[in-house]
Amino acid sequence: MSEHRHHPEHSGQAITIMKVDPILDTGIVITSRAQQPDGSLADRHSAYHDNISPPLNWTNAPDVKAWAIVVEDPDAPREAPFVHWMIWNIRGEIHALPEGLPNTDFLATPQGGIQGRNDMGGYGWFGPRPPAGHGVHRYYFQIFALDDFIPMGPETPLKDLLNALKGATIAKGEMMATYEAPNPQ
Repeated sequence: MSEHRHHPEHSGQAITIMKVDPILDTGIVITSRAQQPDGSLADRHSAYHDNISPPLNWTNAPDVKAWAIVVEDPDAPREAPFVHWMIWNIRGEIHALPEGLPNTDFLATPQGGIQGRNDMGGYGWFGPRPPAGHGVHRYYFQIFALDDFIPMGPETPLKDLLNALKGATIAKGEMMATYEAPNPQ
């Protein structure tokens, strides 16, 4: 790492996971083979490159009926963290997502999964694309173990999803990955 690398100013708001108090103190461990040893996310998952969702794996929690995942960048140069992904109603027996989920609202696999709109306006994953020269950004992959499915459709904004998560979260966990804009050649 060069000495001039820096983290940008944070957005003014906390990420979703900090606003949810789970029933259990037990944490969920979420990992991805797309995360490099230095903590950065592989280029293929960024919007500068292939813009495909990374594969994820997570540990279990008791009595989970469904899972929800929210990915946010609190280092985006704006008031609120940038929402890169919202996916919920992943069945409780599932403990992994494959790489490259389609950017659709309703998913065939995992069956029943719903993807909301990211902050670029599309459904599903929108990969890291921090502004050039803005430094290293942090991407929080937040997972929520839920005691029931969330009866909300894909047009649900994060603030409404957050309210549902507050009432249904059994346990939670997070993985933080980093990404920096490629150097112009």
